[in-house]
Amino acid sequence: MIINNLLLKLKDRNNDNIVKMRDILLSMRGKIEFLRDLKVEVDIRHGKSSYDIILITEFASMEEFDAYLIHPVHIEVSKYIEGELEAGAAVCYESPKA
Repeated sequence: MIINNLLLKLKDRNNDNIVKMRDILLSMRGKIEFLRDLKVEVDIRHGKSSYDIILITEFASMEEFDAYLIHPVHIEVSKYIEGELEAGAAVCYESPKA
């Protein structure tokens, strides 16, 4: 199983923008056949070094992850993120199958 974690720090870090970003990320659920699981969590510390949101996605294989990256729904969400993002970080790893 492939797990991809994406940390997002927004330019405008107010609560309304964070909630909107969370909702947009969650809107991918059920629309991308390769996406086995999707979680979106919001930071509760709000520190200077904190990121606002973590997106956790799961895929059966790297091939499915690669297909997700070019899926039209993902591309649309990515374009929105690009306009709102101050900083981002990602960690993608292979996890033993459950």
